[in-house]
Amino acid sequence: MAKLVDNGQERTPQFNEAVAALLPHINTEKANFKPQEIANLLWAMAKLVDNGEWKSELNEAVAALLRHVNTQKANFKPKEIANLLWATAKLGEFVELNLLTSMFESLVYRISKNPQLSQQDILMYLWGVMVCCARLSLDSRSNNWFEKHMDDLFTRVKNISSDNEDDQRIIAMAASWLGRACPVVPNYRTTISKPQADFRDQLQSCFPSLQIEEEKSLNSLPPVDLLLPDHNMVIEIQGPSHFVGGDFKTRNGSTLLKIALLQKAGFEVIEIPVNMLLNQDLMKPYIDQIKARIGFPPQEHGSVSLKRRWADAAYVTADKGGQPSDHGYLNAEKHLEEQSDKPAKRKKTNSQ
Repeated sequence: MAKLVDNGQERTPQFNEAVAALLPHINTEKANFKPQEIANLLWAMAKLVDNGEWKSELNEAVAALLRHVNTQKANFKPKEIANLLWATAKLGEFVELNLLTSMFESLVYRISKNPQLSQQDILMYLWGVMVCCARLSLDSRSNNWFEKHMDDLFTRVKNISSDNEDDQRIIAMAASWLGRACPVVPNYRTTISKPQADFRDQLQSCFPSLQIEEEKSLNSLPPVDLLLPDHNMVIEIQGPSHFVGGDFKTRNGSTLLKIALLQKAGFEVIEIPVNMLLNQDLMKPYIDQIKARIGFPPQEHGSVSLKRRWADAAYVTADKGGQPSDHGYLNAEKHLEEQSDKPAKRKKTNSQ
C-alpha cells in the first residue's frame, strides 16, 4: 500500500480505512515479526508519513517496532539495515534523538563497507547517516564517528552515473556537508507559495531597499525560500510537508537535514511555520525579529523568539484536528527501562 501511494495511488476513503484497520495489528503481532518484516513495515510507515498519510495508530505501531529493532539487530541483512536507517531518519523528530543515535550506532558499523549493498541501498544509507549527523549538529553534539562513515559512503557513490534526481541531490548534499567538490549538478523544481510571496511582499514593504532573492540554490543544495544575501540570512517558510503528520511542530528528516546543511554552510536560518503567516498580526512579530537581526530596531509590541525550543526527550504527534498530542512518547530512558527492567537515570537536558 505504501508503494501504491509512492507511485501516485490516490488515498481514497477505502484506502484510509484499510490502513486504519491494519495498523492496530502491528502492535498486537509485534513479537511475531521477523527482521525483514520489521524493516519493511517501518519503511512502509515512513513512506506513508512522507506522503501525508497519518493516523494516531502510527504512534503505537512505530514505537512497538522500534523496540524490537534492538532485540533483533544481529539478524538484519544489509539491505534491511539500509531501509531501517532511511525510515527512522525520515521520521525526524518523531523518533527521540538518543534512541536514533543508539540505533544507528548499533547498525551502521555492520554495513559500512559491505560489498553486497546496491547503489540504491548505499544512497539510502548515506541519506540516513546525513540526517543523523544533522540532528546531532542541531543539538550541538559531536558527530565525528558518523561523519567518518558519511565520508566512506560518499567515496563509494561520488563517481556513479545516475539520471535520478533524488540520487543526484543526495550526492550533492553529502558533498556540501563534507566540504567536497560537488560531482553532479542537481536539478531542482521551484515553486513560490502564496504564504511565501505574501511574507516577501510584507518584508519588502518594510525595507524597500532590502535585497531579497527567492528559490536560490546555495552550494548545490535544495533552493531556499528567501535569501537576504547582504545579511547571510535564509528564511524558510515551512508548510505541512516539512513536518511529520503536518502538525507544524515535529520536523521531518528532510527539513532537519536542509536546516543543518545551511547552518553548516554559514547561513543564519529563520524557520517560520506557515500557520504563523495567516494574517499580518501573526506575521508582524517575525518581521520585527528580522528587523532586529539585520540592524533595525523593532517596533514596540510583543515579539516571539524565532529560535525554537525542541523537546529533547519526546516526539510530538497530532490528532485528526491538527492539535498537538502528548501521548505516545518514546525515549531512550524508557527503552532502557524496558530492556533492563531497571529505572534509567534521568539526565539533565538543555533546550536548544
